[in-house]
Amino acid sequence: MDSLLYYLKPDEMDPFYLFWAKQALISVVIIAVFYLLSRLLQVLIAKIGTRLCAATETDLDDRILERVSGPAMLLVNCAGLYLAIKRLPLHDKVGIAASGLLFVVNITILTVIAYRVLDELLKAYGARVAGAEVSRQIMPLVEKLCTIFLVVTALIITLKHFNYDILSLVTALGVGSLAIGLAAKDTLANMVSGFTLMIDRPFRIGDRIQLGAQVGDVIDIGLRSTKIKALDNTYLIIPNSELCNSTLINMAFPDVRGKGRINVGIGYGCDVALAKELMVRSAIEIPEVLKEPAPEAFLVNFGDSALNLSLFFWVADYTHVFAASDKINSAILKSFHSNGITIPYPTRTVIHEKDTNNAPQD
Repeated sequence: MDSLLYYLKPDEMDPFYLFWAKQALISVVIIAVFYLLSRLLQVLIAKIGTRLCAATETDLDDRILERVSGPAMLLVNCAGLYLAIKRLPLHDKVGIAASGLLFVVNITILTVIAYRVLDELLKAYGARVAGAEVSRQIMPLVEKLCTIFLVVTALIITLKHFNYDILSLVTALGVGSLAIGLAAKDTLANMVSGFTLMIDRPFRIGDRIQLGAQVGDVIDIGLRSTKIKALDNTYLIIPNSELCNSTLINMAFPDVRGKGRINVGIGYGCDVALAKELMVRSAIEIPEVLKEPAPEAFLVNFGDSALNLSLFFWVADYTHVFAASDKINSAILKSFHSNGITIPYPTRTVIHEKDTNNAPQD
């Protein structure tokens, strides 16, 4: 660089212009070097990065590489332009404005890169780990919160670069968050419970659950409440915080098979073995009843006026339990009648004794 200046005439070598020309030449070299680096990065991504991503089983890295390659090369060029302009002997205001503008551009590009990487990670988590319901309900909200976090972080870094006091901003954000949290305490509790329900997944949409005396099918799991359609075709809208703090029964878990039970009493003089055989045979003849596990009948206890038997059977879908129970009851009643098995009525014997001590004497 000094060799180029050697050929200038002595009267043309004004120190100021000589210094300015030297700095401009260095800035041009910096821009050229960073431009070559961006091209080198493009070649590395196209050849090496693509091959490495193709060797993995997942396509997550392929999508991330595709989305960040363009902004990454732009970031390298803008970084070189920022360094080149920052070292030029410009006027104070012009230099500060130019370098500040390029700094903001670089921070914006970095924020875009971070957002794209985070977006792909959230999509992959929602699709492969959390499930479709979480992707539909939670992921848009999580993506918005992450976007707000990235924007606020970029804003704080930018303000810090221009020597602005960010303590007041952080304090204002903290006070505002506290005020919002106190004002929407119940809503936030339901939202946190909604996150818990969707991630922990004690039940899913379509499952039949029992909550206390209420039984119904889950229609929708929202961030604030869960909608349940009861068996009488009414809708229950239950806050998520109440569901998280209650004990419930999921009839569709771990699978949709349902188990039914039928209780019947026979007379003490009846053949118990024959009665159990008839009950099992009646259940097997019903199409809805599964052959495996096979129906089973047991003598449960000795009642006051009858021997109490119970029949246990399985159906392929828990929604078929009631219909199968009706058919089995009808078949058992007919089979008992044909084979002389009686179903006694409850009986009670009352013995009335005459009180001879207080009887009137003749």
